[in-house]
Amino acid sequence: MNAARRRLKSVSALFAAAIVLTATIPLWLPLTALADALRGRWRLPTTRLLAFGVCWAWYEVCGVVASAALWVVGQGKHPGAHYALERWWAARLIGALRLTTGIAVETADAEALSPGPAVIMCRHASLADSLVSAWVITSVARMKPRYVLKRELLGDPCLDIVGNRIPNHLLDRGAEDSSAELAALEALASGLDEQQVAVIFPEGTRAAPDKRARALEKIATRDPARAERLQPLRHLLPPRPAGSAALLAGCPQADAVIAWHVGFDGLDTFGGILRHLSRPPVPVRFHARRVPREQVPTGDGFTAWLDDQWLLADAAVDQLLHPEGS
Repeated sequence: MNAARRRLKSVSALFAAAIVLTATIPLWLPLTALADALRGRWRLPTTRLLAFGVCWAWYEVCGVVASAALWVVGQGKHPGAHYALERWWAARLIGALRLTTGIAVETADAEALSPGPAVIMCRHASLADSLVSAWVITSVARMKPRYVLKRELLGDPCLDIVGNRIPNHLLDRGAEDSSAELAALEALASGLDEQQVAVIFPEGTRAAPDKRARALEKIATRDPARAERLQPLRHLLPPRPAGSAALLAGCPQADAVIAWHVGFDGLDTFGGILRHLSRPPVPVRFHARRVPREQVPTGDGFTAWLDDQWLLADAAVDQLLHPEGS
C-alpha cells in the first residue's frame, strides 16, 4: 500500500473515531462506569481508558491538521517546525494521560540525555514507551530525537505524516536481508549534532516472561555462554545488539545512554492496561545513565558490553519495583 492510500485510510479512520467517541460520550460513559462498578472496579478503568482515547483521538486530529497546514504554507520539509509539533503532541498526550488516569511521569536523570550526539537505548515494557521517551527527550531534555520504530506504527496517522518529515527510520522487522536495514540505521545516526540523539529499543518488542524465555532459548542454540550470562534478567528482554551497534557506527563521536523506567510494567495488553488502571496510580519513573563513547567497545566486545548494561538496568528496575524494606 502506498503512502497516499495508507494515509487516506488512517486519517479517515482517525477523524471518524474522534467524532464517534465524542458523540457517544453520553452513552458509553454511564455504561462503562456501570460495567466497571459491577465488576468491582471502583476506579472505573474502562471509563478512564476511553476518556484518554477521546483525548488521544483529538490530539491526533490536531497533529494531522497542523501538519497539513505546514505543508500548505510551504513548511512541509522544515524539520524545526515538525520537531516543535512533535514536542507539542507528546506534551499534550502526557498531560491527557495524567488528567484521565492519574498517571504522572517523573524524570530523575534527564541530564543524561543531553547534549548530543548520543544514542539512547531504551527499555521497552508497554504500549506507551515511545510516548514517554518522546516527552522526556523533547520537553524535558529539549533534544531532537531520531527514532528507530517498527513499520507497523505507520498505522498511526500523526506518526506516519510527521514522523516521515523528520529523520526517523521505520524498521521492517520481517526483512529477509537485514543489511539494508542496518545500513539505514548507520545513515540515520550520521551527522547527529549537539541538539540531536538517536533512539532505539534494543529488545525489539515489549517485555513479557514468555517472550524472555523464548528469547533465551533461541540465544542458547547459537551462543550458550551468552544465554547463561543473560539468565539473571527478570524484567527486561535480552537486547538485540545489531541495531544499536549500527547507530553507534554511524556516529563515532556519540555517547551511549541506557534508559529504563518503571510504572508501566504490564501495560502491554488491553487486559493489562485495565488491571493497571484498577489500582491507585503510581508515577512512571524514568531513569537514564550516560556512558562516554571511549568506554563503549566496538566489534565483538559490543554485545557483551550491551548485555552487561542491560543486566545493570534490569537490576535497577528490580530495585525500583521492590525497594528494600517495602
